[in-house]
Amino acid sequence: MICAGIDAGSRAVKAVLVDSRSLATLGSSVLDQGVHQDRTALAAIEQLLAPRGLGRRDVARIVATGYARNIVEFADTTITEITCHACGVRHQMPSARTVIEIGGQDSKLLRLADDGRVRDFAMNDRCAAGTGRFLEMVAGKLEVPLGRLGEIAALATNPAAISSMCVVFAETEIIGLLASGAHPQDIIAGVLGAIASRVAAMVGRRLEAPVAFTGGVAMVPGMDSALAGVLGRSVTVVNYPQMTGALGAAILAARSCGQSEKG
Repeated sequence: MICAGIDAGSRAVKAVLVDSRSLATLGSSVLDQGVHQDRTALAAIEQLLAPRGLGRRDVARIVATGYARNIVEFADTTITEITCHACGVRHQMPSARTVIEIGGQDSKLLRLADDGRVRDFAMNDRCAAGTGRFLEMVAGKLEVPLGRLGEIAALATNPAAISSMCVVFAETEIIGLLASGAHPQDIIAGVLGAIASRVAAMVGRRLEAPVAFTGGVAMVPGMDSALAGVLGRSVTVVNYPQMTGALGAAILAARSCGQSEKG
C-alpha cells in the first residue's frame, strides 16, 4: 500500500509518498504556496501519482501537516507539524535529542525523549525574523542568490551587528549599513549570526546532543555552522531537510494503516 504526507507550509507545499510496510520513500515534490492552498496541495500529490498511473483512490491514507493543514480537505486527517517533524527526524536520525526547525515563517525547537516522542518544545511564530522569509529579504536587498549566502558570509572579516529582529526594521538597518560602507559579506555574516542567536535563546541552558537541523532554512549553506558556533555543539542537517515534515506525516499515515490492518 501507498501512504502520503503533505506539509502545507507558509512558503511551499511538500508531498511525500511512502510504502506503508517498508516506509521507503517512493517520491517527493515541492510546489510554491499559492492563493488556493488546497489546489496547490492536490497538485503536489498528483505530481507524484500521475507518472505512476495512480490516483487518489490508490493512496491508503493521507496525513496533512503544516501551517495550512486544515485547508487540505482531501486529507484523511491532520497532525501538528511538531509531531510530524519529530517523526521525520527520528526516521532519519534516531539518535537525535534536539531538533531545530527553521521554516519560511517560524522556527521551532523540539526536545525528544529516547523513544522519539516530543518531551517539550519552543516556537517563535510572532515575527518572520530568523526565518526563511528573513533570509529571502536579505538576499534580495543585497542582490545575491539565496543559496550563496553561506559562501559569501564565509568571506566576512568584520560581521555586522544586527540588532533589529523584525524584518521591517532589519531591512532599514541593512540599508543603513550599506550606506555606511559595510561590506555585503559582513552584513550576511551578521544576519546568520543573529538568526543563530535567536534560536539559542529558545534553547536556553538545556541542550541535549545530538542536534538535528531541519526545515527549508537548513538548506542554506553556512546556517548550520552559524548555529553550531553559537550553540557550542555540532549540528547535523538531516537529508532533504525541507521534506522532513511531509516525510513524518507520511510515516504516521503508514503507521495508522498498519494499526487498522491489525485491528
